[in-house]
Amino acid sequence: MILILFGLLIFFISVILFLILCTRIIISFIKNKPFPKKLLIATLCGVVLVSSIYIYETYFFTFSEIDRESMQKGPGPLSSPTEEYTANAYYEPYGGAAGGVNVWVEITDNNEKNKMQTVYYSDAKSNISMEWLDGNTLYILNDDPDYPNSNRSIELEIGKEIYHETGLACKSLLMKDEYETCYQN
Repeated sequence: MILILFGLLIFFISVILFLILCTRIIISFIKNKPFPKKLLIATLCGVVLVSSIYIYETYFFTFSEIDRESMQKGPGPLSSPTEEYTANAYYEPYGGAAGGVNVWVEITDNNEKNKMQTVYYSDAKSNISMEWLDGNTLYILNDDPDYPNSNRSIELEIGKEIYHETGLACKSLLMKDEYETCYQN
């Protein structure tokens, strides 16, 4: 979050520097003044920095930024029929009084030293539940019946599929080996 705020600050500074640069370039051509090299370098540094932050946030995403300190317990634990996996859902409040709640589902592989993997991350709706359809397929219901376009429900084959509402996990170079198929809204 701090990195994003820092990126926004650098972005606004870069925009201001770009506008000043354009003005100085025009003035340098009209009045035959020297080209503003230092201002050009400062503007380019800002653009490179903002681009780097954007690339980092987009292509190097992991679920490590989930606010686990203020998390609340959701549905679960729910063991798979073979008891190989255990599913737990958690809530992550955001934005204070006017904010909302995200929900994520973590799967614990009981056969691999309790290895945990986040397989689902979305904005929480009013109706959330989980159900194992078979030993490897988890159905996650995340819907609000009052809003027809709010359905974020999905069937996921554990170990092969994940869901991230905004798609950041789908673009992440760091996570591409953790799933075969990634779904987004």
